[in-house]
Amino acid sequence: MSGSDVTRGGTEGARPGREALTGAMAGRRRRRRGRGERPMVPEAEFSSYYGRPILKKPTWQPLDIAGYLYLGGLAGASSPLAAGGHVTGRPGLARAAKLGASGAILVSLAALVHDLGRPTRFLNMLRVLKPTSPMNLGSWLLAGYAPLTVAAAAADVTGRHRSVGAAATAGAAALGPLVATYTAVLLSDTASPSWHEGHRELPFVFAGSAATAAAGLALVCAPVRETGPARRSAVLGAALELGAFRVMKRRMGTAAEPYERGKPHRLMRAAEVLTAGGAALAVHAGRRGHTSGRARLLAAGAGTALLAGSAALRWGVFHAGVASAEDPRYTVVPQRERLEARADRR
Repeated sequence: MSGSDVTRGGTEGARPGREALTGAMAGRRRRRRGRGERPMVPEAEFSSYYGRPILKKPTWQPLDIAGYLYLGGLAGASSPLAAGGHVTGRPGLARAAKLGASGAILVSLAALVHDLGRPTRFLNMLRVLKPTSPMNLGSWLLAGYAPLTVAAAAADVTGRHRSVGAAATAGAAALGPLVATYTAVLLSDTASPSWHEGHRELPFVFAGSAATAAAGLALVCAPVRETGPARRSAVLGAALELGAFRVMKRRMGTAAEPYERGKPHRLMRAAEVLTAGGAALAVHAGRRGHTSGRARLLAAGAGTALLAGSAALRWGVFHAGVASAEDPRYTVVPQRERLEARADRR
């Protein structure tokens, strides 16, 4: 008697290759025999060799890099606001935005250099021009943008070389939107799932966050009668930030979970409340009938909330990306989902 003549039940005359049930059919027979049985295969646990993460988490310092993200966005969105104030005859708004842009970008650069460890590492990135590298293009962008903001602010404060100051203001306004959003491209270009999976919407989230931060600074520092453009920027920026972030989370699937847990969730929730509340307060501050003191207080409160909300969003995005790199689940599951989606399309 050969092995092929013996079935699983020990009888002869049957060939297991033709009559034995395997796969899904075998599972159905087992379920018919005993519905209350527990599965023999345990639920999958996502781990890696020796318990180490699949991805190496970012080694960036939160204070340096999250601060760099936040201040860069604040500077980039302040420059168009400064140009608008310059053109429309709002000198107080223009000066506040110019000083805010120059101060924020200089501190942002200092934070970046501090995280890099040595200034020469930043300068080394300027030795070549590599269009395929967001970090390299961002370095060139900062190297061109920062001097323009400083020149625009210096000309405004000193009252000298006004034509140079006007040209610098226009140049900074042209580069400002790129400065405000290129960091989103930089994060999305990494392997951290909660950054990479949001590559379509994250630049819009950062653009809205930058607009609310710049509006908040103007509301705090500029004369109330000149803050009309800042109030409109606060409303539009808040709508863009909150709307794009909700779309991003819905589209990301499993990779959006870090935004809903722990410290990132608390920061993102605070960002939503502060940004929405600050925008509503900014609208209220612009209504007629307020005394000058009350209007000043409302504008300052709205600006403070918007600045804090933008900062909370940047820190929340940063920590969510780090958390997603530490957990193998957020690397493995999205890959499987993409493979299944491709198989379904075939």
